[in-house]
Amino acid sequence: MAHPDYMDSIEACAAHYGQDADAMREYLIAGHERAVTLDNRGPIEFDENGKLTRDIVDAYNKHGFYVFTGVLKQDELGDIEQDLTRMKKRFPVGPGEKVTADGSPALGADCTAPNLVWSKPLGDPLGGSELANGRHQVKLHEPKAADDAPEAAPFILLGSLQFSETCLRVYGHPQLLKVAEEINGKDFAPFNETLFIKEPGIGAAVSWHQDGTTHWDSEDFDGGIHGFNFMAQVYGSTAVNGVWVLPGSHTLGKVDIKKLVEESGSERIVGTVPLICDAGDVVMCNRQLVHGSFANTGFEPRITVNMGFHRRSSVLGVMGAGTHNEAQMFDAELIAKRSEVIGYGIAARRQRFPDEEPFEYQPFVEQGLSYQWNEDAKASLHDYNALDLSI
Repeated sequence: MAHPDYMDSIEACAAHYGQDADAMREYLIAGHERAVTLDNRGPIEFDENGKLTRDIVDAYNKHGFYVFTGVLKQDELGDIEQDLTRMKKRFPVGPGEKVTADGSPALGADCTAPNLVWSKPLGDPLGGSELANGRHQVKLHEPKAADDAPEAAPFILLGSLQFSETCLRVYGHPQLLKVAEEINGKDFAPFNETLFIKEPGIGAAVSWHQDGTTHWDSEDFDGGIHGFNFMAQVYGSTAVNGVWVLPGSHTLGKVDIKKLVEESGSERIVGTVPLICDAGDVVMCNRQLVHGSFANTGFEPRITVNMGFHRRSSVLGVMGAGTHNEAQMFDAELIAKRSEVIGYGIAARRQRFPDEEPFEYQPFVEQGLSYQWNEDAKASLHDYNALDLSI
């Protein structure tokens, strides 16, 4: 594993916790050490029958997450970094603004679906609120930012594939889509796609929560009914800037997080571990896991290309949760329309990596559908996240 200097950020983080500094330091170190010894880390591997290897499936089902190492190579990471630099120049000057610093129309200015979410530096804007169906039950510590920090900073970009062709190409990654097929079936469906931005000294906290909303009381409830997210790391993630999870909690049903915090004696929930990753690693993370992240008081940035997938049975005929867009009934027509982005992702990736064998999405194969990536396709993604399959 890399991150030889992660102790520097741990010390910087602990210093923001006052009388709890020693406890925070010990928590971060212990979490890191436990995370890297779990049996759920390694490259994506398929057996002789083309199936995801049994050890990967078993470890994912046991822990609720798996760290796939070395998925994105350096050329692709370089593309993403360049694209991120271009995108950031198009960010509006502040929350609710429609122009960039030079007065140009800002990214997302003409969108009606939600896109850029802001926070005060090192804040926890969702914790303890009714936002996102009130799933963030507690508010995490909000460290004091530097005096020269901006008043607000972007930390989530929703509907990211319409703004970033490099993120769209990651979405079309053949091995990742094959994993999605293995976990959720050949007719798997999209969920949503976001970009998480955790800049050093600024990046906001995301309070402990579980992502699922609609199926907790379903008679068909199991550990995978709310789907999973891929979390592709552009720079890597650490105990300080990364997501923390409670292994195995995806099987427990709806968890009383307030009670967990009370029993743990603090927001440092007992038994949790961070997602420790190098640049190019991709985490498959069950949406039902208790998870969250602390404000990034360290020195390393974290940019996560996030993309989720569902079983079709979890969304077909289901009334959406209204977490990421307006609540709506997910019928076959809507799911088919939302799935077009899979075709565009595969096509965009084929243009950049023509020697790579592309993934074949079975619903497209069965219907004889093919997709091209061009200016018309790009225009068709405008506000596509209004159809996010949020459950």
